[in-house]
Amino acid sequence: MISLYKVCTGAPCPWVGTFHRLPYRVGAPFAKRSSACFHSGMKGPTPIKIKHILSPGSNLKDRFIPDFGELKRVVEDLKRMGYRIVLTQGVYDMIHEGHARYLEAALSYGDILIVGIDSDELTKQRKGPSRPIVPQKERVNMLAHLRHVSIIAMREANQSMGKLIETVRPDVLVTSTSTSDFGKKEIAIYKKVCGKIVTLPPQASTTTTGRIRLLTIAGAEDFAREVMRGMPDTVKHALKKIKGE
Repeated sequence: MISLYKVCTGAPCPWVGTFHRLPYRVGAPFAKRSSACFHSGMKGPTPIKIKHILSPGSNLKDRFIPDFGELKRVVEDLKRMGYRIVLTQGVYDMIHEGHARYLEAALSYGDILIVGIDSDELTKQRKGPSRPIVPQKERVNMLAHLRHVSIIAMREANQSMGKLIETVRPDVLVTSTSTSDFGKKEIAIYKKVCGKIVTLPPQASTTTTGRIRLLTIAGAEDFAREVMRGMPDTVKHALKKIKGE
């Protein structure tokens, strides 16, 4: 890595290896600008993309990288710059407080947080035909606007469950105790391509499944009330007799 210090003075930069490993969230805008500058001499279109990934804006077109080949190149460049890569995966349907806290906790293990989001088709396979409630395009957009998320990738139904992990080869893979994808067997397999695997407990009492259940119950109660309003008095009387009212 050639530093501006060396270009100007002819001497090795005394901060290389330390400065560029400062987490970007600590707040060093010069570190981010200089990283993009160092990278600009490399081949390929990724310098501008990385600059936008590290910027505070949502920059959806740069943060969302569905192509795994491109994602791999971007991750390799970020690692070369000294950034510690964290990867986590999930559906992120009806994003709530628990999701936000989980993503914040995940980022605390590194500098760049990559979130693999399940496509609509994969979500239906894993969660059932009524899911997701929120389509993948909206879920990706929501994640791009969360301050702790750096990059979003898409997990497709026709890919192996470990494809994204093998592509990113993160310094830290963060999972949740609530997921069924990571048993002892899977952890043993993925340890070969991850520096570390961290399993987090639920970060809030709210869950997407619980929220959907409440909405379903509320909807059923509203429906029952509407049905009762339209029933003839004789039917209502018969129902009350059955219930013993």
